[in-house]
Amino acid sequence: MAIFLTDTSKVLVQGMTGAEGMRHTRRMLAAGTDVVGGVNPRKAGRTVGFDTRSVPVFGSVREGVEATGADVTVVFVPPAFARAAVTEAVDAGVGLVVVITEGIPVHDSVAFTAHARRAGTRVVGPNCPGIVSPGRSNAGIIPADITAPGRIGLVSKSGTLTYQLMYELRATGFSTCVGIGGDPVVGTSHIDCLAAFQDDPDTDLVVLIGEIGGDAEECAAAYVRDHVTKPVVGYIAGFTAPEGRTMGHAGAIVSGSSGTARAKRAALEAAGVRVGATPTETARQVLDALGSLV
Repeated sequence: MAIFLTDTSKVLVQGMTGAEGMRHTRRMLAAGTDVVGGVNPRKAGRTVGFDTRSVPVFGSVREGVEATGADVTVVFVPPAFARAAVTEAVDAGVGLVVVITEGIPVHDSVAFTAHARRAGTRVVGPNCPGIVSPGRSNAGIIPADITAPGRIGLVSKSGTLTYQLMYELRATGFSTCVGIGGDPVVGTSHIDCLAAFQDDPDTDLVVLIGEIGGDAEECAAAYVRDHVTKPVVGYIAGFTAPEGRTMGHAGAIVSGSSGTARAKRAALEAAGVRVGATPTETARQVLDALGSLV
């Protein structure tokens, strides 16, 4: 089992013929992802050869869906065109849209996430590394060869910390790893992933990675307290970040006492979540928690 992305997922890549789209489509294919097509109106009808297979290019997402039955799309288009690309995918009936693009204006993200929510489409991102169910499928830019299939679920605001925890726990493995993105507006939250992992019979424990800014982690802590029965282990980045400055992600800004790493850690610990001081300590706490389940 896995959440959101499985070995039956059929994936389109919007912007596949660009440099980043080509590079990561090749990596997704190498990971076993069923990439069934790319989308580029100017190159419709062409076929792009990769190491393992040739992939057709369609003029629109709807054409790709009708021809292949695609139910997932990965968006690699520039920020100025991202809103239109996501809206096109939603209107074509795609169930999962993974938005890798960073630098999308917030009002565009508000518009396309609201549109997707009304249509019943799940958006992961924007400004995210994507989602991987190891050994099954990989939609985005997460390295597929740094971990193995297993029974840990992971949800993270940070791309690089996603990779680090995957590597630290590579011998144990993951059911699904979701990089939700660190922008102020994202389509999938910590809570969405916690709910899905709670319902997944093949996920035994959840790792939650957060960072300074906003109240997503405090909201997640309340959800864990009230709804999650599986062990949750957390890590919060940004204990040394100065107040009032944006640090890395657009959403990682602290205003007064709101959104601080200490406040987030306190909320999670009050909900029964073990919180590591470093990624390596967090990985050790995961192993300890798994050991107590045996």
